[in-house]
Order: sequence, then C-alpha cells, then structure tokens
Amino acid sequence: MSNKASTPKGTRDFSTHEMIKRKFVLSCIETNFKKYGFSPIETPAMENIATLTGKYGDEGDRLIFKVLNSGDFLSKVNMEDELTSKSITPKISEKALRYDLTVPFARYVVQHRNEITFPFKRYQCQPVWRADRPQKGRFREFVQCDADVVGTDSLLCEVELIQLYDTVFSDLGLKDFEIEFNNRKILSGIAEVIGEQDRLIDITVSLDKLDKIGVEKVKLELTAKGISNEAIEKLEPLFLFNGSNEDKINLLNDFLKDSEVGLQGLKEIIFVCDCIKDLGLRTAKLSININLARGLDYYTGAIFEVKTNEIELGSIGGGGRYDNLTGVFGLNDVSGVGISFGFDRICIVLEELELFPENISSSVELMLVNFGENEGLHCLKLLKKLRENAVSAELYPSATKLKKQLQYADSKNVKYVLMVGEKEIESEIYTLKNMVDGSQKSLTLNELVLIFK
Repeated sequence: MSNKASTPKGTRDFSTHEMIKRKFVLSCIETNFKKYGFSPIETPAMENIATLTGKYGDEGDRLIFKVLNSGDFLSKVNMEDELTSKSITPKISEKALRYDLTVPFARYVVQHRNEITFPFKRYQCQPVWRADRPQKGRFREFVQCDADVVGTDSLLCEVELIQLYDTVFSDLGLKDFEIEFNNRKILSGIAEVIGEQDRLIDITVSLDKLDKIGVEKVKLELTAKGISNEAIEKLEPLFLFNGSNEDKINLLNDFLKDSEVGLQGLKEIIFVCDCIKDLGLRTAKLSININLARGLDYYTGAIFEVKTNEIELGSIGGGGRYDNLTGVFGLNDVSGVGISFGFDRICIVLEELELFPENISSSVELMLVNFGENEGLHCLKLLKKLRENAVSAELYPSATKLKKQLQYADSKNVKYVLMVGEKEIESEIYTLKNMVDGSQKSLTLNELVLIFK
C-alpha cells in the first residue's frame, strides 16, 4: 500500500521560485554580516539534551524536539517504575534538535576557546526546530540568521547591532519598522522596586505579553502567579508606557530611583540611544519598550526586537546581551551580545509587500534553443564559453517543437533565448530573442557576452 505524500506539520517544501527569493534575502543578510566584520560558522542540527535544557525557561524546554536513542531504546527503562514523560525521557533520549543558534554557539565558544581570538564575531544561518503550534509566521522548522559578538562587554556592540538591523531591513526595502529596545537590568530594577525580586521571571514573562493579551489579562496572570495586589498597583505607571524615548527615560529615572541595578540598566540604554541619535539611522525607528522582556532566561542586559508596521506578523528579529551563558559550560566571565533575523517571517513580509525585485524570478539568464544533434553539440561549445564568462545559461535537452521550447523558457521566467540553427553556426552570428518584449538582435559571441556583463 502506498503512503500519502505529505510533510510533517509545521514544515514546508520550497519551489524553485521560492528558493530564488529565499536566496536573495539570505544573500542580503550574509553580505551585511560580512560588511560588519562577522565570520561564518556552523553547528550540528542535533545537540546533547543537557546542552539545551534549562536555557530557555520552562516554556522553551517543552518545545525542544527530542531525538530517540538508536537501537532498543526501551531496554534501559524499568517498566515496573512509575513512568511519566519527564522520568522516561533521560533514559530513551540523549539528543535533541537545536532550539536556536545562540546556546549551541555558547557551547561552540567553550569547546573551541583555544582556537578563537576574542572578541569573536560570528554569524550563522541555519535551520532550527521548535515543537510549537504552527500558524501564520510560526513554523516547527525555520531558518535563523544570527550575528553575535563574544568576549567584550562594550556597549558599542549594541550600537553596531542596531545599525546592522537598520542596514539589512533598509536594503530589503522595508519603509516602516521599529527596533524595540529594553534592558533586563531595568526589569530587575522594576521587580526590586515593587518588592518582588524573587519573581523576576514570572513578572517579565507576563510583561512580555502586554501587547498580545492587554493590561487586564496581564494583571490577572500576575495575580494567578502570586504577585501581590500592592506590587501590581506599583506597576501601573509602566502598563501604559508611551511618549518619546526622552519621556520614557524620565519616567524610568523616577521609577527606578531606589534601585541601583535598575539605574545601571537605564544608564546603558541612555548611552546606546545617545550614540544612535548622533549616528542616525537610514529607516528604522529606535523605541524604548519597557514591556519587552523576551521569554528567554539567558539575557542579562540589552534586549532587542524588530517589528514592521506595514503588516501584522509579530517580530521579524530579536536578540540581546547574555553575560553568563558560557558559564553553564564551564567558561566564566565571557560576555556576549547578539541578534537574530527571523528569516522565514522576513520572506513572508517581502512577499506580501511585493518587495522582491522582478529580475530575481529566474536563476537562468539565457536558454539556447535546440534545433538538432549537430546544432545541440555546437550549443554545448557556446555554453562552455558563456559560462566561463559568468553567464547563467542552459540548453533545452531535446530538439522538440520551437513553441514547446519557448514555453519552457517562459515558465522559468528566462528573459533571453538564443537561436542557434545551421545559418547561425555558419555565420557565427546568433539571434537573441527577448522573451519580455519579443524583440530580436543578431550578435556575435563576444557581443552576446558583453550584453550579460
């Protein structure tokens, strides 16, 4: 019995046309990564479960895809014990698909620390996997494009990463997007001011949902977590946090006046904002957002998130500073900061806003028409010379009807077709047909190469 052809839920195939567009976006991101001094690395799709767990909070840990041990993985399980998913997992699974690129990068830094020159600037563009509920812009397999700097606590890194976001999204044609900016030290200061220092994670996870579920539901969630009504009341001024960055800084300066750690975070934000104000941005708007918490446990300083105002989709980028991440792998005092581009969501945004250039619809610039065996052989010689001159070209493989060959070229959005018949071979002057406007030119091989150059 044959199986129904399908892909696992939350995963996708990509057609040739889609891949050309994805490669265009990836090329733009990677080109700018290199321009800003980042170098590429790659890490395995699988990591040891111990490497990943405990780094993303309880919600994140539940979304990690576990990989079953090979062989008889149940042989180590005592069936007489009380079995739960939590108790059985360590016995049947030692590996997992990576949840993001940052934790594997921290592991990489520790494992290769004797080969790395610090500060180390790396970029990485690879797929990650999360056992999330699929919906628009949210997949179980998706690509992240990360840029990180480790081995320095200089706030100039934060400034450059904001510029990098601005450059990439401006180059891709986005006109209205915001880089939201916060600092985990400010969030720690808030928890201290309201007398809930030990509940920082609970508070930040709830604050992070303000834009999604609203003030009243966040209050209910905080109450359900055991946050006192008095503490929630003290938080009130921050629930409607708006105005200019200067207004927000003034509000925070007053709110955090009794918190040393909170004021330190505010000082860092002021430094970065002043630098960006002095340097300027091409398109992006930098906005302090006190509700921005990001659910990941490992951020210790700056937090970033990028959103476009042109369509409703959620964040298209995010990141932050993590001072203690390598410490869990035995390497202390290595500060890092990084950002991630939500590659798949960016592709969705460009598609919906029709920002992909028309001339990237095909990877083939020229198709040679096949009129027969002798003509086909001559075409192969021409192709060799064309490709040596960096012209992307192909030959239709069989000498079928001209109409069918032209239809093939049209379906692939090939802009030019070259006629190579007996007359053209004898004269070494070839007929180039423009598939867009139907015009034709007679050209020598050298003239043909110059057109594509």
